[in-house]
Amino acid sequence: MTDGGNLHIKGRVLAGPEDVRDELWVVDGRITYVRPPAEALGPDAGRLTGWVLPGLVDAHCHVGLDAHGAVDEAITEKQALADREAGALLLRDAGSAADTRWIDDREDLPRIIRAGRHIARTRRYIRNYAHEIEPGDLAAYVRREARRGDGWVKIVGDWIDREEGDLTPCWPRWALEEAIAAAHEEGARMTAHCFAEDSLRDLVEAGIDCIEHATGLSEETIPLFAAQGVAIVPTLVNIATFPTLAKGGEGKYPRWSDHMRRLHERRYDTVRSAYDAGIPVFTGTDAGGSLAHGLVAQEVAELAQGAGIPVLEALSSATWGAREWLGRPGLTEGAPADLVVYEADPRADVRVLAHPRHVVLRGRVMP
Repeated sequence: MTDGGNLHIKGRVLAGPEDVRDELWVVDGRITYVRPPAEALGPDAGRLTGWVLPGLVDAHCHVGLDAHGAVDEAITEKQALADREAGALLLRDAGSAADTRWIDDREDLPRIIRAGRHIARTRRYIRNYAHEIEPGDLAAYVRREARRGDGWVKIVGDWIDREEGDLTPCWPRWALEEAIAAAHEEGARMTAHCFAEDSLRDLVEAGIDCIEHATGLSEETIPLFAAQGVAIVPTLVNIATFPTLAKGGEGKYPRWSDHMRRLHERRYDTVRSAYDAGIPVFTGTDAGGSLAHGLVAQEVAELAQGAGIPVLEALSSATWGAREWLGRPGLTEGAPADLVVYEADPRADVRVLAHPRHVVLRGRVMP
């Protein structure tokens, strides 16, 4: 893959929470803050103005997946393009049954960090999504997906138990300890889907690195997360669907429906309490299952305006902080020029993120 594109961008470059600059240049697709000679830019170099952020991060989405399982390359491409048009240029794919490696050869599509395929307990997750296995096989499957992914593995930590009629943990403690140790031995971090309360203590004490959704956080588990530095990706735009899900299931699973409603009702307080305790919070939409792609701006607004996270921190959860957490550069000298230009200051109003003026990927201004 090659980089390309020469640009001069003036305005306010938000290279970090405390690092604001007046301009940057892009030479051969890479960022520089040192004014290049005119011949390096060339006569056809583009010129842009506005407020500049690093390409946004959707740290929980599913490229190549819809509500029924893997999709073909044409639909996958549309998903990735929807994220790109929203300014999401770095995606952590939190589980997909599709092989999306071909995207890496496309210079016009976002960069993806993959977690391989979901790993779930037998008959305890969405059909056609996951490897469905029993506890004795968990560590082996984690090793396999760690080798297939890009430094992450995703398991399903809890799901509805049809016999109990409610959310219950999917794995015994010993299986989690073996699996998380296996992931770390393979150089990968592990994350887990968790809606409810009961699975969280075992996961954190077994060494989990991140929890997706985390609606079950409580006064008992928030200090554990904070002490261990376990991150959360709340996916509030997905949690907004809980009342609809609860209504659809209340006839068959009334306990589960009531539980989902309670988790939804306290969602903002849960996220704010986690943030106040020092738990790292990152932006993710859960797009690609039942939700459309391209919702990253809506999720940042949920964190800031719904959960009350300070605007600068909400921005960090989708830009500087998220990129550092995932080990990818932002607007640093020599980094690939993946950035978004806005008409107004997103620090003053995060709703600006929903309206990119320009999206620049690998130094090229996208349509």
